[in-house]
Amino acid sequence: MWPKRYCWQEVSWLCLCSLSSPPSCSGLERSSRRTTGKGTERTYTQRTNRYWRRRLGLVVRYSHRGNYRFCYSSRGAPGGTTPSLLLLHGFSATKDMWLPVVKFLPRNQHVVCVDMPGHEGTSRTGPEDYSIRGQVERIHQFVQSIGLDKRPFHLVGTSMGGNVAGVYAATYPTHLSSVTLVCPAGLVYPTDSEFISRLRELEKGEKDESIPLVPTTIQELEDMLRLCCYTPPKLPRQVLSGLLANRIPNNDFYKEVFMEIVGEKSRHSLQENMHLITVPLQVIWGKEDQVLDVSGAAVLQGALPHCQVTVLDSCGHSVALERPRKAAKLITDFLSEQAVSDGNVKKVS
Repeated sequence: MWPKRYCWQEVSWLCLCSLSSPPSCSGLERSSRRTTGKGTERTYTQRTNRYWRRRLGLVVRYSHRGNYRFCYSSRGAPGGTTPSLLLLHGFSATKDMWLPVVKFLPRNQHVVCVDMPGHEGTSRTGPEDYSIRGQVERIHQFVQSIGLDKRPFHLVGTSMGGNVAGVYAATYPTHLSSVTLVCPAGLVYPTDSEFISRLRELEKGEKDESIPLVPTTIQELEDMLRLCCYTPPKLPRQVLSGLLANRIPNNDFYKEVFMEIVGEKSRHSLQENMHLITVPLQVIWGKEDQVLDVSGAAVLQGALPHCQVTVLDSCGHSVALERPRKAAKLITDFLSEQAVSDGNVKKVS
């Protein structure tokens, strides 16, 4: 039995669950059988995700390109008054990180949330698919596999997914109506964030530390949440244990992906391709982002003066967790503005 009433903090937990995806060995929905210890919390988070997907009308589906499998959740159908939305999550997250945002999107909006290459239910292959360019090509295959390319759609990406979304927009502009980048990676940031400063220390070998976004202990997990959120949610220790138990079996994979996206070929992919973005661009950034500094917004605006930039006060890197209602409103308002603009162009022509 599910409680009749849930506070929205429960969905905040979901976002945290998305920062700790279960092992992707099979990619299928896990059973909700009763377990003990850490398995109890792990099973609870999986049941909770399923519950909220059902409540929001999202259905988990699979598509294929040859032997490669994509896992995604979707609601509605294309062909409405607004373009379809394709949402790309960040590093070590899953499609479920968008649940808090989907809650505030119009119910008739066609929305698709996909697991990025190697994450959750999407096939886990090798490094060639984890670079930014590799992820762009896999997402393009996904778009074709579900027929999303039959009419222009709106692409949203956050963090690593923002890097992918930006490069996708530069590579396949005819497939898109517009694009939203939320705290995107892949830029040369005028100001170093706390996270980038730690990475520089790791590169110099001055400290023997783990990667800040790949925690191995509860303390490291709490440190990661403080890094990602301006106001980290206060979670019971047993929930933190469950979240960590979900992550640890994936840590080798996360490290492999991390080394690809911070490597020379991918680290500045968005910076190198942003001048090729021709579709309408929206940028959303948390003012207190400690992972990727908000100064990146000025970089994009300098290169693309017509882009629309919104900086959110009292918000960190995890915009979908901290400001889901605002993020959803910004995206839907941007879509409405583009629809009016397109309508005016048609009238003139």
